[in-house]
Parts: sequence; structure tokens; C-alpha cells
Amino acid sequence: MREDEAKGGMGRRGLGRMLPAAALLAGGALLRPAPARAATRAEIDAEVAAALVRLRELPETRALFPAARAVMVFPRIISGGFIVGGQFGEGAALRNGANAGYYNIAGVSFGLLVGAQASGLAMFFMTDESIAALMRADGWEIGTGPTVVAINQGDQVNFTATTAAQPVYAITFNQQGLMAAVALNGSKISRINPD
Repeated sequence: MREDEAKGGMGRRGLGRMLPAAALLAGGALLRPAPARAATRAEIDAEVAAALVRLRELPETRALFPAARAVMVFPRIISGGFIVGGQFGEGAALRNGANAGYYNIAGVSFGLLVGAQASGLAMFFMTDESIAALMRADGWEIGTGPTVVAINQGDQVNFTATTAAQPVYAITFNQQGLMAAVALNGSKISRINPD
């Protein structure tokens, strides 16, 4: 027995056994919902309108907007955690330029995660079947229905309204433009009724 362990202290072995447990506790604490107020309809509408201006400027979205039957925009998704991570955001769906409802997106991911980031997400629904999956009363868990193709920064988007073959295209963006995709599989999109 080492001297520090004999005196009741913690040696390297004891510390090594406690680190995994401490990491799990820290990850759970970060996932615990903080008291926050939900955004109002006016706040969501304003953020979605500002995000749409940025999105329409991106070359990657020029062929998507005219071909999409609906567009869902989450202007700000907060992702973060330590070992176990989570993400949450609120946004709106638009059909024919009009609001078709308010939604939130929430998910949990596992892996080597440290810190937090904020990004936006736009989903372009290209078929009536993909819109039907979204409109189900119990929500839509991504990965259990229509295929979602994530378009990452630097991807070439060379299609037109006649060549867009996937049901849903997803683009992650921030103030500077397109960015690497957030983890979407397992995230659930649910309808909300903000004030």
C-alpha cells in the first residue's frame, strides 16, 4: 500500500477508479434541464425569418428552396455535454411561404463530447410522404422514417428540382454559413404550441 493511501488519501489507482463515475455524473448534470422559458411565437418567427435570409444567400440552398414542398428551420440548436450530450432547439415549418406549425428538436448522443455549441438547422422536405412523417401527432424520430441526407460544408449540391431524389435534405448553419452537420439520428421533432 502506498503511503498516501495508508494515510486515508487517494492514490492514482483510487483516482483512476473514480474518474469514470465522476464523468458520468458530470454528463448527467449537464443534461439536467435548466429552468428556462420557452420562446414565444413572435420570438420564433423573428429568428426563423432572420435564418431564412442567411440560408437563401448560401449557394448550397439555391436549388433546394424552389424544389422543397416544406422547409423547417431551427434557428438555434444548443448542443453540449461531457461524455453524454444533448441538443435542443425550437423552430417552425413553412409551406408555400406560410407558417405550418411550431416544433422543437431534442436528442441525446453518446461519445467523446466536451463543451457546448450553437448552430442552426434547416430541413428541406421534398416529398408529401416526408411531410406526412413530420405531421404525425406523436412526432418524428429522425432515422425511423424518410431518409435524411445531411449536406455538409464543402459538399457540392449539384441538383435541380428534377434531380433531388432524397425525401429530406438537412443543412446545419451558423452566422458564417454552412458548417459540419449536427448528429441527427435519434433526435425527435415534436409539435409545440408556444404563447
